[in-house]
Amino acid sequence: MDNSGKEKEAIQLMAEADKKVKSSGSFLGGMFGGNHKVEEACEMYARAANMFKMAKNWSAAGNAFCQAARLHMQLQNKHDSATSYIDAGNAFKKADPQEAIKCLNAAIDIYTDMGRFTIAAKHHITIAEVYESELVDIEKAIAHYEQAADYYKGEESNSSANKCLLKVASYSAQLEQYPKAIEIYEQVGTNTMDNPLLKYSAKEYFFKASLCHFIVDELNAKLAVGKYEEMFPAFSDSRECKLLKVKEFDSISRLDQWLTTMLLRIKKTIQGDEGDLK
Repeated sequence: MDNSGKEKEAIQLMAEADKKVKSSGSFLGGMFGGNHKVEEACEMYARAANMFKMAKNWSAAGNAFCQAARLHMQLQNKHDSATSYIDAGNAFKKADPQEAIKCLNAAIDIYTDMGRFTIAAKHHITIAEVYESELVDIEKAIAHYEQAADYYKGEESNSSANKCLLKVASYSAQLEQYPKAIEIYEQVGTNTMDNPLLKYSAKEYFFKASLCHFIVDELNAKLAVGKYEEMFPAFSDSRECKLLKVKEFDSISRLDQWLTTMLLRIKKTIQGDEGDLK
């Protein structure tokens, strides 16, 4: 069967499911297996949604999964309802990012109500990624990464929490919210410097905190670098620390876009200070 055939079949299934839902709500329908009809309708909506997916009609697939999610909730099948909302969100991501976020938030509400915070955190990350790539709303992406980090911390998943916090720090620095970025880089650096597997990353976090300090105030930056060297002696011998002291940025290591942006801002700050002194 071609995709248009699948779509027609899906539309027919949706109509049949709608009828079952209506009849389950009538007096006689309620007396004669109302819940059973709702369960059958749930199954039909899910089958229709998958047919719409095959036909690449993502909005129709999302709507069908939403119908199934609402009925699962009516039947008190919370886990199935949340799963259907996630399926709806994944379908809508390809057609309507705002609707995708609504569905993912609906699933998160169910998961948090059930105490499933690790799964809720994972879907907050998905929402953050939609805001990053589809809607380009960095402030909202930050908010969802922060919420994910909170849930991960509460569940003692510190490594996952740190990954989210580093995203927050990176975006905060881009938005010139340097104190917030510094606080996170210092916090994650301190958390990782005593871990044998993660301590090599700590120097990178102290380096990034130092860069943010330099943009704000060179004197404080030098004090901060001294503090990081004292806290974490391995930082003193690192290329990153030498780079901060000699400022031969490009010759020591290849820089990614984030670092280049921060270094250019430092350069502007230094030039601005020199201008003020003349």
